[in-house]
Amino acid sequence: MPWLNNQSNSNYKIMSEKKRKTIDYIKEKRVVSEEVKEKRKEFVRLKKLILKALEAGEKTIPEIADETKLPLPVVTYTLMTLRKFGDVDAGEIDDDDEFFYYKLKTKK
Repeated sequence: MPWLNNQSNSNYKIMSEKKRKTIDYIKEKRVVSEEVKEKRKEFVRLKKLILKALEAGEKTIPEIADETKLPLPVVTYTLMTLRKFGDVDAGEIDDDDEFFYYKLKTKK
C-alpha cells in the first residue's frame, strides 16, 4: 500500500496550494485603513516600552508609568492586553494591597 502514502502527500500539497491561493486572494482584497495601521504601530511602541521596563524585574503599574513616562490608563490598558496574550504575568500584590507586580512571562 505504498501508493496510499503518495496519494496522501499529493492531496496535502493540493490542499496547501488552495489554502495559499485563498490567503493571497484575501490579502489582495483586504484594505487596512491608515488609522488602523497607525494604531498598530502605536501599540507595538507601547509594548516595547513596557516590556523593556519589566526586563529589570517586577514592577507595579505606577512604577511602569513613572519609568516610561506614559499615562497610567495607557499603561494599564496595554499591560492588560499583554497579560491577556501571554507576554506578562501578574505576581504578588504590593504591601499596600493596591497594585499587583507584573513580570515578563518566563519562557518554557
